[in-house]
Amino acid sequence: MNSEILGNNIDNHIDAEIYNCLKLENPKSFFLFAGAGSGKTSSLVNVLRLFKTEYGREFRLNRKKVAIITYTNAACDEIIRRLEYDSIFSVSTIHSFAWDLIRNFNQDIKNWLQINLVSEINKLEEEQSKSKNLQNKTSIDRAKKIESKTRRIQYLDNVNQFTYNPNGDNITKDSLNHSEVISIAADFINTKPLMQNLLACKFPIVLIDESQDTKKELIDAFFELQKNKKKCFSIGLFGDTMQRIYSDGKENLAHGLPEDWIKPAKQMNHRSNKRIITLINNIRQEVDGQKQRPRVEKGEGTIRLFISKRGIDKQHIEDLVSQKMCAITNDPLWYKSLDPKDLKDINSDIKTLILEHHMAARRMGFLEFFEPLYKEDKLSTGLLEGSLSGANLFTKIILPLIDAKETDDKFAIARIIKKHSKFLEKEEIFKNLEQMENIKKTRKSLGDLFKLWDGNKDPLLIEVLQNISESGLFPIPDSLIPIATRTKSEQKIADEFEAEEKDEEENNDSIINAWDLALSNPFSQVRKYNNYLSENSKFGTHQGVKGLEFPRVMVILDDEESRGFLFSYDKLFGSKELSITDKKNLQEGKETGIDRTRRLFYVACSRAEESLAIVAYTDNSDIVKKNALAFGWFSEEEIEII
Repeated sequence: MNSEILGNNIDNHIDAEIYNCLKLENPKSFFLFAGAGSGKTSSLVNVLRLFKTEYGREFRLNRKKVAIITYTNAACDEIIRRLEYDSIFSVSTIHSFAWDLIRNFNQDIKNWLQINLVSEINKLEEEQSKSKNLQNKTSIDRAKKIESKTRRIQYLDNVNQFTYNPNGDNITKDSLNHSEVISIAADFINTKPLMQNLLACKFPIVLIDESQDTKKELIDAFFELQKNKKKCFSIGLFGDTMQRIYSDGKENLAHGLPEDWIKPAKQMNHRSNKRIITLINNIRQEVDGQKQRPRVEKGEGTIRLFISKRGIDKQHIEDLVSQKMCAITNDPLWYKSLDPKDLKDINSDIKTLILEHHMAARRMGFLEFFEPLYKEDKLSTGLLEGSLSGANLFTKIILPLIDAKETDDKFAIARIIKKHSKFLEKEEIFKNLEQMENIKKTRKSLGDLFKLWDGNKDPLLIEVLQNISESGLFPIPDSLIPIATRTKSEQKIADEFEAEEKDEEENNDSIINAWDLALSNPFSQVRKYNNYLSENSKFGTHQGVKGLEFPRVMVILDDEESRGFLFSYDKLFGSKELSITDKKNLQEGKETGIDRTRRLFYVACSRAEESLAIVAYTDNSDIVKKNALAFGWFSEEEIEII
């Protein structure tokens, strides 16, 4: 049937194709090409509802499940809700899924770590032997790594059970880090017949969303498993190679698949207006030529490229862009107060996409708190997920407490104290039969804490931590105990944290240093950080909003502020020369920074539903405009140099 006649229903057959792959009598594996806004989650849910009707009873009786691996915790929650919390579906992030596979293989994990650590040490020692100067920073850091990994090997026999938190810090001696969990799971799937049998038996079907960004080694392990167990195991990959933004994903995932894999493709973009879809089609034209179609009822939509020189007031420029978009689109929601410091009046009607989290931190005023923690690999994941225990003391206990105090909400204060305070724990009450003493103690501690904000003061975080530590009002997270204890009596530092603390993992000292820097800032920065994590923030990163959509989007292109090296909008738009490495990679057909940046640009632009403003900061406005026209991405009237 003519695709024009089908209109919005052009992809309706896709769900049936996918469902046929899940038939247990004849399982097939598939890769579904699903570009931006194509409704892949709807297809996933529709297909699994049908599956539940046909196979739900059989799966429950045999304790089998369909594994659905998604990109974020929020995506997990949404799919679980839409599948009505049915027990035959196991929905998780890739790290949670991998950990659940390996968590009971304690001795095997020890053996893997032993071999891996020895290999890493040998590699480091080889590099060290080639170093001409053992006193430079690189050599000193390398020596510390060798020492730390050696200590870890020695400690392995003392580990009774390994621990891991997919959203946490994982800095204790018995914990695995995020990379290790993925690598161990991939290795076990590849090499252990028992793991292969257990996985295929428990999860006859594994569906992986955002598969282009799933770790390459794990994807390869799943491929090997599927090849060995075709009759009882199938994989379904949902993805779009143009939206691969992490370097550890599998390149060219859709190419080179086995011949018996099904390769359905969605054509419809349900999200965006027509002009936005034309733009993103043009951005990917040179990559794979995939084109999407808009829904019949969608409006034309508006895109604009605003080019500005660097070194001027960016807040003014972006405020001006909002005013211009308001006039161009005749949409009043494009312009409100955009002052990022005014957190009580943030323009949530516009989503501003920046490249790096620290760009948002600088613009929203919490950079000094954020940056030291963000630099630490073992803290950054928890910091971005909102699960960092040290930060949560302030965001989930102190901040709500101060907000309740400001609104004189005594019930909220009582709830927070009852839930979190050590003084009102059952053990404390039974220990102290005079309950009034505990209540008096709580009131005094609370009053002393609130005094830090008297006269509209903005206390330092270290002052808040010291106050809580001295009163004992709330428990102090393990990561902050050394600092909290130190503040009580600096003379006791050397005595209190000697041998057993110093032989922790190598970056314990750097973690403490990071917290020292973060805690030297005012409490108001925590409020701004918390606002960034919440839905109230107008800022998001190009990577972080993948899968999300917004009516009005402003994309900020600024290599100077992002300070990154993996992406370069200056190179993409031709205002900066390619590096020697870029040219070499081009000649050898390898991926370049331009390839990565083009994909990121596609992801950012494709978030917009109705209208899109792109603000490019550059040292050469004319070249950016010339190339934007030459690429065919924008017309003359859609570009303005300001």
